Amino acid sequence: MATTIDGDERLMATAQHIVKSLNTSKDVTDDMILIFSSFDNRLSNITSLIDGGGGGGGGGGGDNTKSTVTNSRLDSAEKIILRFDSSSGASSIPWEDSPDETSEYLAAIDEIIQLTEGLTLSPEFVDRAESALQLAMNRLEDEFRSILIRNTVPLDSNRLYGSIRRISLSFVSQDGEEIEDFGSFGEEESGKLIHERGVSLGDDLWVELVRSEAVNELREIADRMIRSGYEKECCQVYSSVRRDALDESLVIIGIEKLSIEEVQKIEWKSLDEKMKKWVQCVKIVIRVLLTGEKRICEEVFDDAELIKDICFIETAKGCVMQLLNFAEAIAIARRSSEKLFRILDMYDALKYVMPDLEALFPDDSGEYIRSEAHGVLAALGEAAKGTFVEFENAVKGESSRKAIQGAEIHPLTRYVMNYVRLLVDYSQTLNALLESDESESDNLQSSESDSLQLGSMTPLALRLHLLLSSLQSNLEEKSRLYEDGAMQNIFLMNNILYIVQKVKDSELGKLLGDDWVRKRRGQIRQYSTLYLRASWSKALSCLKDDGIGGSSSNASKVALKERFKNFNACFEEIYRVQTSWKVPDPQLREELRISISEKVIPAYRSFMGRFGSQLEGGRHSGKYIKYTPEDLECYLLDLFEGSPNVLHHMRRKSS
Repeated sequence: MATTIDGDERLMATAQHIVKSLNTSKDVTDDMILIFSSFDNRLSNITSLIDGGGGGGGGGGGDNTKSTVTNSRLDSAEKIILRFDSSSGASSIPWEDSPDETSEYLAAIDEIIQLTEGLTLSPEFVDRAESALQLAMNRLEDEFRSILIRNTVPLDSNRLYGSIRRISLSFVSQDGEEIEDFGSFGEEESGKLIHERGVSLGDDLWVELVRSEAVNELREIADRMIRSGYEKECCQVYSSVRRDALDESLVIIGIEKLSIEEVQKIEWKSLDEKMKKWVQCVKIVIRVLLTGEKRICEEVFDDAELIKDICFIETAKGCVMQLLNFAEAIAIARRSSEKLFRILDMYDALKYVMPDLEALFPDDSGEYIRSEAHGVLAALGEAAKGTFVEFENAVKGESSRKAIQGAEIHPLTRYVMNYVRLLVDYSQTLNALLESDESESDNLQSSESDSLQLGSMTPLALRLHLLLSSLQSNLEEKSRLYEDGAMQNIFLMNNILYIVQKVKDSELGKLLGDDWVRKRRGQIRQYSTLYLRASWSKALSCLKDDGIGGSSSNASKVALKERFKNFNACFEEIYRVQTSWKVPDPQLREELRISISEKVIPAYRSFMGRFGSQLEGGRHSGKYIKYTPEDLECYLLDLFEGSPNVLHHMRRKSS
């Protein structure tokens, strides 16, 4: 420390000696003092050591010299600032086209700031300095805005969307018609639900929002405005320009500014597109645009921690709240089953970017935004759970009263199974959301005998178990729409098998377990047995010996004719009716035909073997013995194809 002080004293003494030795007029002396004082701040104290041009004399002369030097420095800086003041009529040179003038202008501002720091100044001097600074700040504010606007880089939405797969959700019938709700199940053809989830946004995706070469100029201006006490004006300009740029970016990537009321009035098809777009854009906005904005803000405002935080929050909060308001509107809107996947997509997307959002707004100043985001996330979770319950209730309560032609698979079955298969993609999310809902799980376990196995299931698996039980109960009710008991069983076989196949061919199999599949296959076998009994018992009763009278050699021909006649009528009626029934699954169709053949053909062959000879050769024998066993086997192949055929008046074929 002593060395530094000695050095300063020697420097001041040398400067004083030079001034004395000049032996010139007072004006020249003052000019030299001004040069020295501007060269090194230590020399600014030279005036206090000079008394009337020498080391002696009174203090008044030193004060006058000091004041003269200070005023002279202010005069020089004022001239530079006034030269570039467009409001005074002077010409204004474009900032980036005149680097020398720019440097001179910033140096003049630095000079005035330095003159006003740590000095006891007269009110008149302070007023002059503040007026000059105000003029300079007006100019800097305009330049700051202009540079920001000119160097904002237009957003390239194609590059952004190139990193994200498009998502689509539609329920399409076989003829291309969209089916949106459960009310149409009884009247529309079967359909399928399609939903593709978007992939995550790549970590390496980055876009330039402000040209890098302009950042240094912005930093230089911001530094002077903050040091001059104009940080509020600087922040307002920065936030305003960048906020407008963000709003324009949202428009470019497809996000509209809508109120909660407007969102809730949008019809579903359009709303679905907007929800899909939101899922994509929330990742772009948080992980690309706002992350980029934060980086620019930190570069421009450098060490001004408080200012950079305020500027970023003022820039970003409107954009974030616009996204959150849309999500909130979805969360509180009327719940319907078709919205579930989009709501889950939105929930997952917001949860995915939540760590980035918290990192962008980490301090107390960002508490409001973080709190709002967490509130909306929770609301989306509740909406997803509520919509899932809505779907469960819709499955239970779907009450279409129109029987499906041909006892085919009901549209309700197709919709529900495609729906729940897609739910498996959201297993992790739904398990977390449903974990707290114990009531439904308790109801399920109390209604099922294999509660030991159910106890090891995940929350989603338990709910799907209950859902499919509700679906099956509903299908059993719908089977009663068919007056024909055999057709009821064909309908149940078709639908239960469809359910089993959808479970086995997807991750549902792992969730529900092998026992669940085995139990449903057992039910299909039971329905098959009931079908055979309801459909073929009457025909088979015609092939029994009871009531014919006598042995096979002397049985009543009248009774035999009646038996063959009744069997033919039964078979032809079954053929006429059941060729119009449809069993879509080829394996089930073949198994049913084999089961029929194993019961009917041996009985018919045996009956013909015992009694056919008594009618053959007689008058009109072809009227009674119309079919060979081989004929019947051939005709059985026409059953369950969905194409009605008739066997009336057909002649017995030669063997």
